[in-house]
This record gives sequence, structure tokens and C-alpha cells, in this order.
Amino acid sequence: MTTDDPILARLTALRAGDLPVHGGRTMAYVYDSGLEGLDELANAAQAAFAGVNGLDMTAFPSVVELENDLVRRATALLGGGAGTFTSGGTESCLLAVLTARQYARKERGVTEPELVLPETAHAAFHKAAELFGLRVVNVPVDPDTFKVRPADMAAAISDRTALVVVSAPSYAHGVIDPVVEVAREAERRGVLCHVDACIGGWYLGHLRHAARQGQDVPGVPEFDLSVPGVTSLSVDLHKYAYTAKGASLLLFRDAGLRRHGWFAHAAWPGYPVVNSTLQGTKSAGPLAAAWAVTERVGAGGYAVLSTRVHRTTRVLADGVERIEGLRLAARPEASLIAVASDDPDIDVFVVADELRGSGWYLQPQPAFGASPATLHLTVTAAVAQPETARLLLTELEKAVERARELGPVRVDPEVVEAAATLDPDALTPQEVEIALALAGVGEGGRLPERMAPVLAVLQELPPRLSARLLPEVIGRLFRT
Repeated sequence: MTTDDPILARLTALRAGDLPVHGGRTMAYVYDSGLEGLDELANAAQAAFAGVNGLDMTAFPSVVELENDLVRRATALLGGGAGTFTSGGTESCLLAVLTARQYARKERGVTEPELVLPETAHAAFHKAAELFGLRVVNVPVDPDTFKVRPADMAAAISDRTALVVVSAPSYAHGVIDPVVEVAREAERRGVLCHVDACIGGWYLGHLRHAARQGQDVPGVPEFDLSVPGVTSLSVDLHKYAYTAKGASLLLFRDAGLRRHGWFAHAAWPGYPVVNSTLQGTKSAGPLAAAWAVTERVGAGGYAVLSTRVHRTTRVLADGVERIEGLRLAARPEASLIAVASDDPDIDVFVVADELRGSGWYLQPQPAFGASPATLHLTVTAAVAQPETARLLLTELEKAVERARELGPVRVDPEVVEAAATLDPDALTPQEVEIALALAGVGEGGRLPERMAPVLAVLQELPPRLSARLLPEVIGRLFRT
């Protein structure tokens, strides 16, 4: 974009340093349909509603109409009887936990609520537990499949359990937890069960729709609100519905359950407050953009896009397995691929750096528990072009060869041993500086061009210490 306006020119210049959001080369964070005109439609809809305040639906009834339409569309696809439009997957997950906590307090008298999570559950649930005062009960997953075992989830449920969570699919590995079995046990114990389908729900739902229409795609495991015992489900529209950022839905089995997560207050001299989300004032722009895009694409269009993504995911998974030195951490059951290596000469963090240098972003994921270090690929419709997929596999193979020549990042074991003795809650500023310097992060407000050394150190540290250092790393980017 060229412009004579210096303000817009500055924004254009800043964007030049970002990852691209179109073309399929950024395989995390962004979702590109590849459809012409969809962005323009979303931008126009968002602009038309940018000034509309979603805080008060009595003042802006258009907000209710648009949200009702989106929820109806989602419940027709994924079941349930009520829903709330939110700003994204994190807010949907936070609200699911908050709703469950309130329900457990009011309906079951639980005073010390617990949240039962597979260790592969998204970090948003840990954030929710910290914000809303729940104790997390972490459940290990099968080290071969990376799915949680129903018996282990059942053993973790107690009289204090407010909510159990399963993923469809899990972000890190792209596999679907045994929703039916876990939900059945939760229902038997009188506990709510949430399915985190933020990334996969829209895709899996429409892939199932394509299968029913006779397309040659595999059956989708049962995962949604039609499953007995599932009481809530989160699904992001700004992922595989390809809407503008800031669009997610939290669906419930019924409106009565949804009400437990709402906040209402009348004991003050101002206007009566009712909040269905964590936000009060909020722009209706993302809501309007989501409505417009889903209206334009429609169920048939999403079925086509999901089928393309499914086929390309399989092509990429098969291609990865043919590259010497790489392997799949798990066979993908949705549109996410986790790539690992058992070759000691191949460091996947170095591979990620090499790919970024050639214009591709594959997200590095540090090792944790039984899960090895991996590269994460989110396959979108923009990737589902034969030439794009072919080029990605070619560049990935070249990056692996360059990584082999460069060799893996070596972390001094004495440094790791010394770091393990540190108390994350009592680090002095001097110890923080030493630890960051060892990871290759210095002063100056910029991260290193190559992140492999930083990631290699962070994954070797105890998780609590890494979590203590991460804000220090990111904090250096903000100079004021």
C-alpha cells in the first residue's frame, strides 16, 4: 500500500517488519482463507460497526441480532442451546472456567474448586485458574498418542472438581482427546465438562458436514455438545471461520448454565450493569465482521475449505515423514501438525530459524514431559494450494540440511544444574540478568535474530524458572 498520508505511511512501514498474514507462509497465529474479497467485506462490516458499543444491547439492538445469528449458526453445527460472542479463545476459556466455578459454588456448595486438565490443555485454562482461584489438577497424557486417558481423568475428579477439560484437538499435537468417555464420567459424577474446540471446532464441524455430503473425507470423532455430558464448548471464528481477529464463541448446553457466568450489578447510582463477557465496553466491529464473513462463505463454502485443508494436512504429514531426520510427533487428527526429530544432529529450533530466514514461519515448541521439541504447523486454506504445499516441503527439506550442517544448539549442563538451584520467586535482578545473558538475551529492546539458543536454554530450565524469565524477555521489548 502506498499513501501520501504520513500517519498511514508510518503504519505501512511498521507492518513491513511483521510476519505476513496472507499467502500461507505464516503457519501460526493467522488464518487465511485465500478467498478473494473476504478481507474487504470484513473490513467494511467492521468499519460500519466500529463505533457501536456492545456493552448495552438495549441501546444497540443490532448487537443482539448479529450475536443471535452467529450463535444459531454455531449451535446448528456443534450443538448446544445458548452461546456468547467473545473476543477470542482465551476469553472463551476464561468464561468457561468462571461459569463452572460459579455453578459449583451455587449449585453444589463447592468452596475450594478444582480444575481437572490434561497436561496438554491450553495455557488459557491455567490463566483462568490463577485469575479465578481454582486449583489445577494436571493429568498426564499417553506418551505415545499425547491423548489423555479416560481412566486418569476419572481418577482426578473429586467432590471439589468444578470443571474437566478436553481438547478437540490439542494445540501442541493436533490430536483429539477421548471426549465421549471423559464427558460420560463427568456427567456420572455431576461435574461440568468443557471441550476446547477453539482451533478445531469450526473445521471439524464442517469436515463432518462434508462427509455427510458424500465427500471422501474421514469420519470425525464425536466431540461437540451433542455428546452426553459435554456442557460447554469454545470455538473461535477468527480461526477456521476466517473472520477478522477478535471473534470467538462460547457455547453452552442451555441458557441456564450460561447465566452463571454473567455479571450483574445494580447497587450503585449509575446505570444497571449486565456483562456477558469479561469486557464491559467493546466494539461491535469484530462481531459485525464475523457475521458478514460467515454469511458470505456459508456452510457449503466452509465444507469445501475444510476438505481442502484436510487433504493438504495429509499431504504435508506424509511429506514430513519422507524427509530424513524428521518425524511426526503424532499423526494429525485435525489441521495441526507437530514435527519432531530423533536425529541428534537435527535441532528443530535451528530448522525453524533457517525456515524463517527463507520466508516461512513454523512455530517452535519446546520439549515438555514426554513431548519432544517440535515445530508446529497450522494448515489453513491458503496453504491448501498444491504449489504452496510443495514449496513448503521443499524449503523444509533444505532447512533440515542446513540445520544438519550447523549442528544443534549446545547448552552447558553446568549452567542448567546451577539454574535448577534458583528459586524463581526470589530471583535477584542480578540473577535475572545472568540467566538472560546465558540465553542470549541482552539489553537493547530487541530479541536475537536467531531464537534457537534462547529456546534451547529455556526448555532446559525448570518450567517455573522459565515462566519467571519469560516476562523479563518480553518486557525488554517495551521501552516505557
